[in-house]
Amino acid sequence: MTAKPQLRALEGRSGGYYGLLGILVVAIGLGLLAAVLKSTHGHHITGMDNQIVWGLPHVFAIFLIVAASGALNVASIASVFGRTIYKPLAPLSGLLAVALLAGGLAILVLDLGRPDRLVVAMTHYNFKSIFAWNIFLYTGFMAIVLVYLWFLMERRMNGYAPAAGMLAFVWRLILTTGTGAIFGFLVAREAYDAAILAPLFIAMSFAFGLAVFLLITLAAYRWSERPLGDLILHRLKNLLGIFVAAVLYFVAVYHLTNLYATRLHGVEAFLLLGGGVYPLLFWVGQIVLGSLLPLALLFHPVWSRSRKVIATASALVILGGLAQLYVIIIGGQAYPMDMFPGLEVSSSFHDGVVAPYTPTLVEFLLGIGGVGLALFLVVVAIRFLHFLPVSLADHKVDPHHATRADTGTASAGT
Repeated sequence: MTAKPQLRALEGRSGGYYGLLGILVVAIGLGLLAAVLKSTHGHHITGMDNQIVWGLPHVFAIFLIVAASGALNVASIASVFGRTIYKPLAPLSGLLAVALLAGGLAILVLDLGRPDRLVVAMTHYNFKSIFAWNIFLYTGFMAIVLVYLWFLMERRMNGYAPAAGMLAFVWRLILTTGTGAIFGFLVAREAYDAAILAPLFIAMSFAFGLAVFLLITLAAYRWSERPLGDLILHRLKNLLGIFVAAVLYFVAVYHLTNLYATRLHGVEAFLLLGGGVYPLLFWVGQIVLGSLLPLALLFHPVWSRSRKVIATASALVILGGLAQLYVIIIGGQAYPMDMFPGLEVSSSFHDGVVAPYTPTLVEFLLGIGGVGLALFLVVVAIRFLHFLPVSLADHKVDPHHATRADTGTASAGT
């Protein structure tokens, strides 16, 4: 039976800790500056216009929201599927889910130009719009995970943690389905109108969230000099590889389905071959650097033993995810809408013309501000609250590991 893990806050007294906090505060400040500039001068200082209405900030925001769902993977495996080896990391998993969602929502709110108008969206609902549904999905997810964390970390409430974990697991699947449905329900855009986008976004959330979780865990245990065994780390990196392969599968099915439909050959040629930066991001950023190379690193019999290689693979998955969302979100808008199927349309209002888009520094800073906020919340929380196990050494997370290893050695010798 696995002993109850000891959770302790970080000391957080080193110069490196305060330096990291300073960097994150600067990132948040730059994001707020970008929001003020957009509010003062309007969206014309960005690369967005009345054709590309979702730009680079939305790539960052949706990545953080999708990753927030996936960051709860470890907690779900422990509470829902009963794998107690992951239980010590369940509180960190829940914390990261809440922080990433907060960072993503902050970007969306500040991108409005008039954040005070959010009150209108929160008090007047059009339930024919998937955006209205998502307000409840996002706020509900945050509330459920916070309650789940309370049940995990309060001894008196531990008995309710599995039920809360099950609710959080189901809710996050619904949340990610709703995020994918934002695009899947947009029938006017040929690149979006597909039901498979919902399971694709679920697979993306598993991969992106676990990649972020692995990087945070590796960094926290390295900087705090706490023991982190190979047993749990190698299980997590193998799981990440499976999720990356699942994303590749759904991407292949999505594009093969579109290629089968004659009416979608144009948008497929645009995204995969002749769309300028979008095919480059798809093939080089998403497929090669963000999928195939991480798979090779994670499953290589020698390289995958290195923690630097695991961290590199996780970082590549994150960069590939950003490239994938850029192609989906912005590439899908850039391709001209087919206003009258079967007819050729030409006018002075860019009908039938690929919409140009060049992201600006203001958009990039706003996205970085959201990332900075998410990481700031994590760094501060693990300093003041007991989220990190004192040790994740192999014999701590699995007391029978040493016995099995000794037995295996003896059998080999025999």
